[in-house]
Amino acid sequence: MAAAFRAAQCLAPIMAGALLAPSAAFAAAPAGKLIFEQRLRYESVDQDNLPETAGALTLRTRLGYETPAWHGLKALVEGENVLVLSDRYNSTINGKTRYPTVADPEATELNRLQVAWTGDKGGVTVGRQRIILGGARFVGNVGFRQNEQTFDAVRLDLKPAKGVTATYAYVDKVHRVFGPDSPQGEWDSQSHLMQVDAATPAGQLTAYGFLLDFANAPAQSSATYGLRLAGSRPLGDGRALTYEGEYARQSDYGSNPASFSLDYLGAGLGLKTAKGAVSLGYERLDGDGRQGFQTPLATLHAYQGWDDVFLTTPRNGVRDLNLRATRTVKLSNGKALRLQLAAHNFEAAKGAQAYGSELDVLAAYPLTKRLNLEAKAARFDGVGPAYPDRTKVWVNLEFKL
Repeated sequence: MAAAFRAAQCLAPIMAGALLAPSAAFAAAPAGKLIFEQRLRYESVDQDNLPETAGALTLRTRLGYETPAWHGLKALVEGENVLVLSDRYNSTINGKTRYPTVADPEATELNRLQVAWTGDKGGVTVGRQRIILGGARFVGNVGFRQNEQTFDAVRLDLKPAKGVTATYAYVDKVHRVFGPDSPQGEWDSQSHLMQVDAATPAGQLTAYGFLLDFANAPAQSSATYGLRLAGSRPLGDGRALTYEGEYARQSDYGSNPASFSLDYLGAGLGLKTAKGAVSLGYERLDGDGRQGFQTPLATLHAYQGWDDVFLTTPRNGVRDLNLRATRTVKLSNGKALRLQLAAHNFEAAKGAQAYGSELDVLAAYPLTKRLNLEAKAARFDGVGPAYPDRTKVWVNLEFKL
């Protein structure tokens, strides 16, 4: 009851913001951009090998400001707070190991503090910033978690030719989702991120190189080089065939004491219409029996199932055969209900071991222009004690100014 009362108290500013925006309180700013976001989330986790069921109720608030442009120059500052309203879960730092992990610890920190300049042929961003490259398969902000991942970095973006963009970033520190109170909340880094995107007749071609070196997480240091092609072909009647293919090679780099060389392969084929899409996908992250192909800076929740069983790739790697479908349903009130379904089958990339299967479902509905309600669930059926069954349920209420 107390948790419900606290949740109601915290929900009040979300609802008030939804009703008032864009009111005089927010519209009064003569220049620049005010940043205000709140996300109230309940996450439940039932995992077979743990005695308790997790129930995490948290509220994430972001408040910041971006200046207007002056000769292409802008500055941005943003703070972030994660408030725990019900702590029946293992936050990774609260010691509650009888519960499953929900990686949303209580935290207050400076989320972004950056200066950016943009010109006709590109721009540069310096400071603590959000970096998302491509689909965030290798580098992202882990935006699903309450405390997002940001980077102390210098980023250079160039447009050397029509349809071509190039990005380089030097990363000095990674501020991870576990927060500043966790031993793994920050990684000291001497990492280089490089990516080039080019529009071609066959689709979007992306070449990348990620040289990751972490002084206090040496086992996560690696060098990854890869190519990706993604495109579509119209089929008539508003339909289109979609396709993608990707290959990458990863080896030890920097302070990593191990020696390895591993492959990544991704492929997908789908059908897209005005109301939705369906696709069949395949991912293989190799393993050599000692080391798996790792993606430590990725937004991993978007890949290989929402139950997050494979945040760390097993030593024998993982193969993921998946089917995904999305559908947008127009309701009588003119609003759109977004539905999503995904099914996964997981096996080892080396050998014939089965890991398990997973089913994910989602429904999202815009209550107002700025207030969105989302509910989703994931069920993983594992094979063997190393991969216990688990069920996760989320309910999010999110307001964005």
